[in-house]
Amino acid sequence: MHDAPGPAFSYTPIGTIHSQFTDIAGMPIQPSGARGVRGTVELRSDLFGGLADLDGFSRIILIYALHQCTGSSLTVIPFLDPLPRGIFATRSPARPNAIGLSVVRLVGVDGCVLTIEDVDILDGTPLLDIKPYVPAFDAYPGERYGWLEHVAHNAQHTRSDDRFR
Repeated sequence: MHDAPGPAFSYTPIGTIHSQFTDIAGMPIQPSGARGVRGTVELRSDLFGGLADLDGFSRIILIYALHQCTGSSLTVIPFLDPLPRGIFATRSPARPNAIGLSVVRLVGVDGCVLTIEDVDILDGTPLLDIKPYVPAFDAYPGERYGWLEHVAHNAQHTRSDDRFR
């Protein structure tokens, strides 16, 4: 094992996520707190062919750049707990690589525009990838989820503030 960083990576956004949230403060912190909130994904037109067959899925995974997060820390005080936690045991945006992930409902596909629901993402967020959500691959009911087991239900009502800006 080595401590030296590996090669640097560069990603070109494949599109833009649009939502009603123009400020980080007050946003839902997880899709479960944004049930029914609509938004859109505007995919680059040169990638249109990659949307074939996507409309057969009810949920998709969006991977995106947390473009308004300016810093990172190895410990954070997460939104759902007053205790400092290791960054990799949280979903805090203050990560060494500011990459976000949300599982959203796919409402429709119209050309290069996807209509989505359960959007907990800032308007104008650069989209890095789309993957289909497959319960047989992605859901593991009954698994342990650490300190979040006792507070995850609070995500439905907890809103973001600007602590990670």
